[in-house]
Amino acid sequence: MDDKPLSHKVIKGGFWVFLIRILGQLLNFIRLIILARILAPADFGLMGIALLTMTTLETFSQTGFQTALIQKKKDIKEYLDAAWTVLIIRGIILFAILYFIAPIAATFFDASAAKPIIQVIGFSILIHAFTNIGIVYFQKELEFNKQFIYEFIGTLSDFVVAVSAALILRNVWALVFGLLAGNMARLIVSYRIHPYRPRISHDLKKAKELWGFGKWVLGATILTFLITQGDDIFVGKIVGVAALGFYQLAYKISNMPTTELTHVITRVSFPAYSKIQDSKERLKRAYLKIFKLVSIVAFPLSGGIFIFAPAFTQLILGAKWQPAVSSMQALALYGLIRSVGATTGPLFNALGKPKYVVRLQTIQLVLIALLIYPLTVRWGILGTSLAITITAVIIRPITDNIVRKSIGLPFLHYLKLLCFPLLITAMSCAFMLVINYAWSANSGLFPLITQIVLFIFMYAGLTFLFDSLVGHGLKDIIRNIIGAYVK
Repeated sequence: MDDKPLSHKVIKGGFWVFLIRILGQLLNFIRLIILARILAPADFGLMGIALLTMTTLETFSQTGFQTALIQKKKDIKEYLDAAWTVLIIRGIILFAILYFIAPIAATFFDASAAKPIIQVIGFSILIHAFTNIGIVYFQKELEFNKQFIYEFIGTLSDFVVAVSAALILRNVWALVFGLLAGNMARLIVSYRIHPYRPRISHDLKKAKELWGFGKWVLGATILTFLITQGDDIFVGKIVGVAALGFYQLAYKISNMPTTELTHVITRVSFPAYSKIQDSKERLKRAYLKIFKLVSIVAFPLSGGIFIFAPAFTQLILGAKWQPAVSSMQALALYGLIRSVGATTGPLFNALGKPKYVVRLQTIQLVLIALLIYPLTVRWGILGTSLAITITAVIIRPITDNIVRKSIGLPFLHYLKLLCFPLLITAMSCAFMLVINYAWSANSGLFPLITQIVLFIFMYAGLTFLFDSLVGHGLKDIIRNIIGAYVK
């Protein structure tokens, strides 16, 4: 496949993924604001405990089959039934385990109210297990317009049910019912939108072949969970349920814009990389384009979160959430590093080297284990946020060095890629600090919106100015994006 047809397919796929994420996260964001106004921090903490318990089981039993199916260059139809059968068996076992360990988990977190919640949300695992395996083709063949329908209907169902239940019940069960409604909607849609009809299979050979790649995905998934969720477990156990509610809100808001928006690009990049995995030069060109797009979006978002977090929390979420502000600001840098780092995982997986991801995440996890306790004991959830952020800062240069060697990218070229958005973001943030100081006497929603708009225009203007001066290549990328839709 030539670069141009593939790039056009990636761009169009990226549009649909963008639509999936932007509409999905917009609904989730509105849902979060509404529920934050109605529910107490402890309600979010209880749901957080239940989700942690469920996610822990799911993570430590991942098969990695979906990633393996996408990475394969040949037709995957002969593997689908075997993969679906294994996923159903896994779902039934996990549902039973979750039901019976609910009392233990509730006791561990000293939150007896979490027991029935854990038992009920176990049904979401069971529902998800029976989802039509045929929808894996949507990602493999970059048919994200169909993936959009599948995911958005589930998100919309979650939103409608959760908000409606919150207005009526005004307790944590609104979150539970929303989760179940979303998963049930996706199950139904998966069979309506794809013609494949999976059947129970006894072909263990096919499952074993998929496991050869999937075991590394399992390892990476476990480590990712421990890195991104282990802090929640730690906070819930050491600091308390209410503190967990503050920490999870800070984490979501500080990471949502950067990681979710850049997820649009990286999600499309994996199947695209897989199609050109045999050409190092094409991989390098594709990676550079994606890295530029991710960085030019992630840097200003993180900078904006850091600057506007105090005013946003006070005006939008309410004064009761003020203890989350300092953590939100610290985690803004972590969100930036995660966004940039998200460009590397798809590259390693497409090259058939997921072991790189596992090894790097192992180092990061060890660093977190060394820092999280002393910093949390000293500064509470701010200390936890600093521990997570510091380890990400340490591990980033190591990862970048491996990426550069894998695709043959010179160090100075890579440094230029980072310095371009960093310098522009720093200048834009400095400008906003001056504006904030000048408007310190004015508070309210309108001044906040005005400052955000000024920040966006400042960053956009500097970006195009510097792009013309140093030839970063953003204008060419934008022209290619526009050209893919005009033709």
